[in-house]
Amino acid sequence: MAECSHSGILMGSFGTNTSSTTSFTLTGFPEMEGLQHWLAALLLLLYAVSILGNILILFIIKEEQSLHQPMYYFLSLLSVNDLGVSFSTLPTVLAALCFHAPETAFDACLTQMFFIHLFSWTESGILLAMSFDRYVAICNPLRYSSVLTDIRVAHMGISIIIRSFCMVFPLPFLLKRLPFCKANVLTHSYCLHPDLIRLPCRDTTINSMYGLFIVISAFGVDSVLILLSYVLILRSVLAIASQEERLKTLNTCVSHICAVLIFYVPMVSVSMVHRFGKHAPEYVHKLMSLVYLFVPPMLNPIIYSIKTKEIRKRLHKMFFKPKL
Repeated sequence: MAECSHSGILMGSFGTNTSSTTSFTLTGFPEMEGLQHWLAALLLLLYAVSILGNILILFIIKEEQSLHQPMYYFLSLLSVNDLGVSFSTLPTVLAALCFHAPETAFDACLTQMFFIHLFSWTESGILLAMSFDRYVAICNPLRYSSVLTDIRVAHMGISIIIRSFCMVFPLPFLLKRLPFCKANVLTHSYCLHPDLIRLPCRDTTINSMYGLFIVISAFGVDSVLILLSYVLILRSVLAIASQEERLKTLNTCVSHICAVLIFYVPMVSVSMVHRFGKHAPEYVHKLMSLVYLFVPPMLNPIIYSIKTKEIRKRLHKMFFKPKL
């Protein structure tokens, strides 16, 4: 308390917020010191798979004329977003785990936090748009081309980005108004809003309430609407007489269902661990957060490469039938 009061006096005397000169110390896995090099190598491999895989998906969709349709436009947007997630965490993860340079400036930390959460909420919106695409394709196939026109798909993509930006935009400013006079050590090798709001020595109720509001209004609403779309899809599929046709129709949704699960399951698991696993070792919390940020960008291109016939064919041509 004395330290906080002293900080407040300094703020009053000099008329500046202590946060403007604060830096943060990012942490790796000190509990697993003997495995740090192996962990760094694993993360580098995950980054390589994620970045190369998503770039490959974008290249194939651009080159294959048959993939120029709404479903693959949304997949392109998902790949761009996954690249954004990877590049948002890459600088500090490499610095903390590979180069033993854990210090990061206050403004740089807020910038990273902004982009990590921006891409997270954007991914949720993209998955919702993809579920709408599958709903129209299965429940109202005759109107698919008239409902999901190129212009409408573009408007949906822009709306998703604008929504995410508007939600995340206040977070850095809500943090910047607070004095940081505690030990500024973060529990991860990147900056997250729940981690940062533990550090100010002033009341953070507004920050916490706003964070909860945007989680419910984005992830909560999106997940409910995705679930509703699949209830309607399942009802439509069960009305099909032929079992073979049912399986064929449901097979068009498998890639999207997998993408939804690998995004929402780690996110829910992280929340459950933070809420109910407070006595779990610190490295468990860190590993769960890494899974949440690293697994979806890595697995999405792999899933779509395996389950999409057109992408599979193009990959086969590129890697197994080189031109003479």
